[in-house]
Amino acid sequence: MSTPTLPRPDGAVEVPTRPPRRAHGPFSRANLLSTLAGGYVPLILATLVMVVPLLWMMISSFKAPHEILSTDLVVLPESPSLANYEAAWNSVPIPRFFLNSVIVTTIGASIKVLLAIFTAYALVFVRFPFKRVIFVLILVALMVPPQVSILPNYVLIAGLGGVNTYWGIILPGLGTAFGTFLLRQYFLTIPAAMLEAAEIDGAGHLRTLWSVVVPISVPTVATVALVTIVTEWNDYIWPLIITSEASRMTLPVGLTALQNSEGNTGAGWGILMAGTVLVIAPVLIVFAMLQRHIVSGLTQGSVTG
Repeated sequence: MSTPTLPRPDGAVEVPTRPPRRAHGPFSRANLLSTLAGGYVPLILATLVMVVPLLWMMISSFKAPHEILSTDLVVLPESPSLANYEAAWNSVPIPRFFLNSVIVTTIGASIKVLLAIFTAYALVFVRFPFKRVIFVLILVALMVPPQVSILPNYVLIAGLGGVNTYWGIILPGLGTAFGTFLLRQYFLTIPAAMLEAAEIDGAGHLRTLWSVVVPISVPTVATVALVTIVTEWNDYIWPLIITSEASRMTLPVGLTALQNSEGNTGAGWGILMAGTVLVIAPVLIVFAMLQRHIVSGLTQGSVTG
C-alpha cells in the first residue's frame, strides 16, 4: 500500500521520505558473518592445519613417555622437562650434524643465490643468442621433479670421489630455476633509464649489477635467499644417499640415525620430537628475520610478462 501524499499551503505536494537505514556496528552479526564468509574462516583453518602439528611437536618434546602414549589426551605436560633434549643430544652427535648443516646450507645457499642473480641479470640486460630458449629450458627445469636426477647425480659424484664429502652434497643442487625465474621477473620491472644512466657514467655490467640492480632488488633477493636456505637445510634424500659416515651427515639425516638408535620404544617418541625441534628451530629463526621481505619479494614483478 502506497503512502499518501500531503498537500502544502503553497499547493506543492509533499512526499514523505523514508527514515535512513541504521548502519551496522563493527561487531554486529551481519558484519561478523560477512567478514567470516569473506575469507577469514579458510585462513584460520589453514593456519591451524600448519601451526597445530608444530605446537604439538614442541609440547610433546617436554613430555614424559607415558604422557605421549597415553590413551587419554594429555595436552600439556605435568612436569615439563628437558630430558628428551638431553637424551637426543647424547644419543647421536647432534653438534656435528648441526655444524655439517650450517656448512652445507651456508655454502650451497650462497652459491645458489649468486648464480641466480648473475643468470637473471644476463637473461634481462645482456644480449646473446638463444636467450629465450635458455629461459624456456629454465622453466622446464621447474617442472622436472628433483628425484629424477638422483641416480645420474650419484653415479657422477661417486665417480668423482664425492661420497661423504661436503662438495659432493652441495654440487648437484647448485642450480636454482625458481630463484632465476623470480629474479628475472623482477629485473624486467627495473626502468631502463637507470641502466642507461649507469652506462653513461662508465659502469660495466658487474658494477651496474652490484651498484644499481641488486640494491633495489633486496626484497626479491631476500625471498630467493630464504627459499634457498630452507630448501638446503631441509634437504634429506640426497644427503642420505651420498653420506654414510656420521662425520658428514646433516641434521635431517641425523634424525634417521636418532630414530634407529632409539627404535620404536615409547621413550623414543619424545626424543624424536626433541630432535625435530632442534632441526626446525634455525629455519624458524631465519624465517622470522626475513619474513617482512617475503610478500613484497613474491609480488614485485608478478605483472610483468
